[in-house]
Amino acid sequence: MGLLSKLFGPPAPKVQPVHVDDENFIEEVARSALPVVLDVWSPGCGPCQMLEPIVMDLAGAYQGRVKVAEMNAAEAMEYTARLGVMGTPTVVFLKKGREVHRVVGFVGSRYLREVVDAELLGVTAA
Repeated sequence: MGLLSKLFGPPAPKVQPVHVDDENFIEEVARSALPVVLDVWSPGCGPCQMLEPIVMDLAGAYQGRVKVAEMNAAEAMEYTARLGVMGTPTVVFLKKGREVHRVVGFVGSRYLREVVDAELLGVTAA
């Protein structure tokens, strides 16, 4: 076991975020039994590409507790507009189909995990 594994524990399993588009948005996001982290991205967006591995790590770390989903803004124009997404990347945090928090632009893993813990899971920092 390496030093980083000893300090931070083993890496989260690789889990793909759920792909969301206009056809399955209601089923996958609005009616989800789990809270949802929705990453809205667009092709050719540099910050979106930087966020991708962080979103994949979130999917593994919160598997079974939070649904992590990704939505290409160009393929889901109806729900991108309904959500009021004006730029990418935008990460929308939803609980019982209602938005509880939003982040526009690139942010790091630590901030996203803090939002998931506080806003979606109700976990407070010690």
